[in-house]
Amino acid sequence: MRVCGFTFVRNGVTFDYPFVESLRSLLPLCDEVIVAVGDSDDDTLQRVEALADPKIRILHTVWDPSRRSGGLILSDQTNLALDRVNGDWGIYLQADEILHEKDYPAISAAMAAALPDRKIEGLLFRYVHFYGSYRYVGNSRRWYRREIRIVRPGTGVRSWGDAQGFRVDGRKLRVRLIDADVYHYGWVKPPEIQQRKQKHFNKLWHPDSWVDSHVPDVPHFDYSNGGRLKAFEGTHPSVMADRVRREDWKFDYDPGKVRQAPGEAMLDWIERRSGVRLAEYRNYTLL
Repeated sequence: MRVCGFTFVRNGVTFDYPFVESLRSLLPLCDEVIVAVGDSDDDTLQRVEALADPKIRILHTVWDPSRRSGGLILSDQTNLALDRVNGDWGIYLQADEILHEKDYPAISAAMAAALPDRKIEGLLFRYVHFYGSYRYVGNSRRWYRREIRIVRPGTGVRSWGDAQGFRVDGRKLRVRLIDADVYHYGWVKPPEIQQRKQKHFNKLWHPDSWVDSHVPDVPHFDYSNGGRLKAFEGTHPSVMADRVRREDWKFDYDPGKVRQAPGEAMLDWIERRSGVRLAEYRNYTLL
């Protein structure tokens, strides 16, 4: 069984993405990893090269500003890497997503078990979304629970929309849920860097005029609107140890100050008591 990883990154240093850690978490599972490195204004490329791993194949790309509407440029970059995947399975991670080494056996076993069954077009991971601090994770329906991160190449599979999921000819992939997590760290940064990222990142979906009117022109990001959180009780992937130790900004969570729209609050209440997420959007067909 040949496994190929694929990902993309641009200005990863400027916006404090853990892209090096992401690659380090991906490499042990793969025979090759395709990294689409965009035309960055920092030393993102040099840091990928510094890994000096023979499995890594760098693809130099230029981001097309005409494709920034709706985040389409993100799926464009994903597909550039996906087009170079050569293997039985392709494992996809975004630059702020990390795999935990404790899940490697389950991931490898799931790929091996699904390989003969061509009805299975992808494998679905659970998500752990960190917010504000490495000590807290999202605990409400505003945080998506699952997403496809392993696909079967050569089937017409394409990154879809803003690159959160995948489709084949516009159809949702048929997938199997596996016993493994993706650790998502995109909402854990020093507040000043998070605010710069929001200004930049929203421009991949909206025109400058929208960003100017909807993203506050303030020096620090307001972390008070993350909804319900809970304390993280597990262990971080080992590749994240240095980042976790370096957290030096203040983040406090007061559940008494969380405000939710009535509909969201009611659905969260039902989910907490039943374990069922009603009206959940699923970017996949679960087998």
